[in-house]
Amino acid sequence: MANRVERPWGWFERLGSGEGYQVKRLCIRAGQRISLQRHRHRLEHWVVVAGEGELECAGQRLAAAPGTTLEVPCGAVHRASAGGSDLLIVEVQRGSLLSEDDIERLEDDYARAVSAG
Repeated sequence: MANRVERPWGWFERLGSGEGYQVKRLCIRAGQRISLQRHRHRLEHWVVVAGEGELECAGQRLAAAPGTTLEVPCGAVHRASAGGSDLLIVEVQRGSLLSEDDIERLEDDYARAVSAG
């Protein structure tokens, strides 16, 4: 089922899905980060499986290393950043809308559209 989707910060693959959940693997390239964002219809659970960097959620920062986990509640502002090596995260999404349409970007390093609010 894995189909790689390239992004300016790296890539993600969908590993599986079912009623109300989806599992992805994200690779954030060294020195890159995803947009500062939130979701209105889903929560996420992240598990770092390789690399190092930093995870942000609701104003808190957490060093990311293999084994680090983070629960991202629905509506929480969050971001993941890779340090000196690629950061590989397994993400489990749960909610009523599990699509890229549920990303509200607040800041973005790659000049993609930022939501008005």
